Amino acid sequence: MTAGAGRRGGEQPMVPVADFTSYYGKPVVKETVWGPDIPAYFFLGGLAGASSSLAAAAQLSGHAELARAAKAGAAGAISLSMVALVHDLGRPARFVNMLRVFKVTSPMSVGTWVLSAYTPCAMAAAASALSGKLPRAGLAATCGAAVVGPAVAAYTSVLLADTATPAWYSARRELPYLFVGSAASAAGGLGLCAVTPEGARPAARLAIAGAAVELAAEWLLDRRLGPSGEPYRTGRAGALMRAGRRLAAGGAVAALAGRRHRVLSSASGAALLAGSAVTRFGVIEAGRASARDPKYTVAPQRERLGQHEQPPSIIGAGA
Repeated sequence: MTAGAGRRGGEQPMVPVADFTSYYGKPVVKETVWGPDIPAYFFLGGLAGASSSLAAAAQLSGHAELARAAKAGAAGAISLSMVALVHDLGRPARFVNMLRVFKVTSPMSVGTWVLSAYTPCAMAAAASALSGKLPRAGLAATCGAAVVGPAVAAYTSVLLADTATPAWYSARRELPYLFVGSAASAAGGLGLCAVTPEGARPAARLAIAGAAVELAAEWLLDRRLGPSGEPYRTGRAGALMRAGRRLAAGGAVAALAGRRHRVLSSASGAALLAGSAVTRFGVIEAGRASARDPKYTVAPQRERLGQHEQPPSIIGAGA
């Protein structure tokens, strides 16, 4: 090193700054092959589960019209959700085959059984509410769906976090709150669309609370992940996540202001539903983007090794 170099700030680096590449330019983690069926399945399942909880609360508090609408919405959403899941699987038999075992350590296995327990309850509750028959059986089914509903809304976030996809694994602490809050805002939004403002007050409260939880979870995710959270902020995923935040915040404000205006109340409900759906697609797209770029796999691994944390085993993006 020359004296001039020392005066300019010390020894010049002789080794180029490391970049995050992989053999033959291939990604370290395989990108998920999920199509639009899966984010739709996530959204509709969350909407169904949260709607069942809203239906039980509305029925017990004397809001019969809202309870009936929420039960019908839950049944319709879970039916469409199962259609999307089976379409992605290719054959209905593949879903049935997952019921051969119950594995507590597998989010997919647990989720399959949760769906199998929830769906009959949601369908029976809706059938009783719409037909007016067997009210006691309908109440029992409503309570059963309300108990299992939160698990239906939350388990898909665990399914994502229990993979090697960097953006999903890194956000494992916030994703459950994000998904549950988003599902609650969607369920509240559906109630706001279906019922007059006077009868939809429990839905408005749920929508506002859900949107608050969703926005807080996204803020915490962005703050904690730092550079590792870049896939949630850039590209197509970033645009979707920003749109979801704006729709959730705007829908919550409109729900608060539209307590006496049917048009504003319905518009807020539509915004909340759209925001919840867009957020699910944004999370999926962020996972894809992080899998394509090796730096999102290598950098967090090095950080965990520096902190003496055991890195997760690679189990695939669709486990």
